[in-house]
Amino acid sequence: MVSPANPLPHLRRMHSHNISTLKSSPLAELSGSLGDLGTLLPLMTALVLTHSICLPSTLLFTGAANILTGVAFGIPLPVQPMKAIAAVAVARNFTLEENAAAGLVVAALVGLMSITGLISWASNVTPIPVVKGIQVGAGLSLCLSAGSSLLAPLSWTGPFWSDNLLWALAAAILLLFTLLYSKLPYALIVFTFGIILSVLSPTTISNTPSNATIPILHPTWKDFWKATTTASLGQLPLTLLNSVIAASALASDLLPSPSYPSAPSVTSLGISVAVINLIGCWFGSMPACHGSGGLAGQYRFGARSGTSIVFLGSVKFLLGILALWNPSPIVGILSGIPKSILGILVLAAGIELAKVGESVNTDARDLRVLGRGEEWDGKRVRDVDDREKNERWMVMLVTVAVLLAFRNDGVGFIAGLTWHWGLKVVRRIEERREGFRWWRRPRHERWETTGLLHEGDRVA
Repeated sequence: MVSPANPLPHLRRMHSHNISTLKSSPLAELSGSLGDLGTLLPLMTALVLTHSICLPSTLLFTGAANILTGVAFGIPLPVQPMKAIAAVAVARNFTLEENAAAGLVVAALVGLMSITGLISWASNVTPIPVVKGIQVGAGLSLCLSAGSSLLAPLSWTGPFWSDNLLWALAAAILLLFTLLYSKLPYALIVFTFGIILSVLSPTTISNTPSNATIPILHPTWKDFWKATTTASLGQLPLTLLNSVIAASALASDLLPSPSYPSAPSVTSLGISVAVINLIGCWFGSMPACHGSGGLAGQYRFGARSGTSIVFLGSVKFLLGILALWNPSPIVGILSGIPKSILGILVLAAGIELAKVGESVNTDARDLRVLGRGEEWDGKRVRDVDDREKNERWMVMLVTVAVLLAFRNDGVGFIAGLTWHWGLKVVRRIEERREGFRWWRRPRHERWETTGLLHEGDRVA
């Protein structure tokens, strides 16, 4: 935890880690910084085209948030769109004020829960298999989204600059090569190629915003009511579970101490999300949060420190300044990047996130044996019997299945908790039954089943 009274030692450690990681693997950090663009670009572009956000404001404020996040946490923690709000905003053509109101409501609630300790309490009492289920479900949801929204509408034919499945196949084959050549800056290569294809494409984007000024918004109570009932309530559990609790747990799994900085607490992540939106949304910036999917994607493509996020934030901030003159070219180029390439990036990130489920019975956080410094040495875990392994696996699968069936993190979370405590109740009932059967046995049989140690104590 960072001491509010003296954060300088923490910032020095983060800076030292960022600089040392950048020196040892600069291309990996650069490539990893692009690992979450498959989620960011389509949603941000769609929101711009529906006039639900201001592009210069979004680039400037989220870019600054990226930079501060990388400096403060020292890990590749993303700043990505609030997906539920973005989906509703695009479907209902939210105005700038309505979209801002949706982000402000979520930010206020998350901030309140962080300050009062409710998020920390919820994280502590949530079983790890349920958290793993949220992570796996989020990963599989990314894979499904990549297939349905990005890859499925494509065909195998078209000019070389067009968006088709041939580019997706080429990107997937190149992704396989990263298994042999782990230092290959995959995301950097395919994203640069996507920019080139976008520039070469003869298509143009119509209906791009002509107003490049940053507005100061004044949402009405009507805007807040509409945003809360249609978008904010659906986003709140997604932010709490996936962007705060699951992101903190994933950071601990992917980047364990002492090799990396300690994982950010759920309280610090919640406050971070609140601050980002309580400042930016008033100026038309896109409602944003952290996310386990983005962290998994950036980790998959090489990022290991906050340097990657600082680089991405700097680029976004520079583009935001350029967009103050004319945002149309930026929107045109970003929206022209082939969906085939973005789809493979999202698919890889989803698989990387879903992979964390394999550790539910091996080195999950609740199984680790901590040393004197309250840090895990990467080796020692407590033994788990077969029954407990099966129960933990089943709780995770129930969470995943219900999450995907209802497409709702909150419903999956409740189902996982219900199954977890249901199994606990079954164990208690079985133990009581066994104790009752033991007591009803004749006295000499009870002594015989007690064990040699107790028999010796009885004779003595």
